[in-house]
Amino acid sequence: MSDETAMENKPKLFAVNTDQMFQMPKFEIPKFDVPNMEVPPAFREFAEKGIAQAKDGYEKLKANAEKTTETLEETYAIASKGYADYSLKLIETARANSNAAFDLMGELMGAKSYSQVLELTTAFMRNRFDALTAQAKELTVQAQKVATETAEPMKETFAKISKAA
Repeated sequence: MSDETAMENKPKLFAVNTDQMFQMPKFEIPKFDVPNMEVPPAFREFAEKGIAQAKDGYEKLKANAEKTTETLEETYAIASKGYADYSLKLIETARANSNAAFDLMGELMGAKSYSQVLELTTAFMRNRFDALTAQAKELTVQAQKVATETAEPMKETFAKISKAA
């Protein structure tokens, strides 16, 4: 006889059914009868008016939220376009300034005397100062335009919402 068959033939000292040990006790939930009670008409009218006002308030809130969402989407689109335009203006400005600097370097390489170098450098600085002043004005106008166009839809929507409320 092998060890396995000997273990199977031994009597079990404690025969416990664990399935029954860990089961929830079974009981029925008591049933209570709800008494029939008539709601007074004044209370019913008050409740109906409250529900109607709540629905009306919800509809107004929902409409305002939808309008605000549309406005934010429109504002984001305008701001994105404005930012792209402003970035292009910055790149154009940087390109113009870089080209001017390279042109100066080319001219300085061909200079024959120190006085010619000073003359070229002075002319370049005067020219660049005027150009940078004009570029700064253009960039300021562009930034103001973007800010105004971006704020306009929000301003209009909030004015409409304020008048409606």
